[in-house]
Amino acid sequence: MLIPLPWILRDFKIQIHGVLHVGAHYGQEYLDYARAGIENMIFFEPCNANYKELLKVVPNTDKIKTYKVALGNEVGSREMFVESSNMGQSNSLLEPGTHLTTYPSIVFDKRETICIIKLDMIEFDRSIFNMINMDVQGFELEVLKGAIETLPFIDIIYTEINTEQVYKGCVEVTELDEFLSKFGFSRVLTDLAPKSWGDALYLKQKNN
Repeated sequence: MLIPLPWILRDFKIQIHGVLHVGAHYGQEYLDYARAGIENMIFFEPCNANYKELLKVVPNTDKIKTYKVALGNEVGSREMFVESSNMGQSNSLLEPGTHLTTYPSIVFDKRETICIIKLDMIEFDRSIFNMINMDVQGFELEVLKGAIETLPFIDIIYTEINTEQVYKGCVEVTELDEFLSKFGFSRVLTDLAPKSWGDALYLKQKNN
């Protein structure tokens, strides 16, 4: 997270009851959530190697769950572009675009068939989850399209964003703004890295 969670909680006076973390990688954010007093967490990570590392970090309890699936707006299986030189952090369901020239040392040298499902199809108590954190390498809009029944319960969306075609066909931030505005969200904070991507915080506006 380019924007530290403690800063978000402090500056926006946010209360987070539960987090849905999509694209969990190794579970790096777990301790941040726990230190913030967040008890309810669900982590989604589809890649084999990443998921094995995730299980070493995140406990499986009645309030914390992990799923070895990708989220999107479809159900079935898809081929994922996989790299190892960046520890799988750049793995994507989308073909790499400008990523290849911007980060030439990161080589997508493998393919992995993963399972994909809509968030709306997964059973859990939505009333206790009010935050989505997405790190899905350009697939953000597809995740949200598969979560339109869940979004009414969500107050906070923290997500990676792109300002160009880092991955071919990826959603760019202005399109993401437009989609989320239909559900009452506004982008309130943006932190762009030097190379066409970054993180953004969206909050549901209470007057909507």
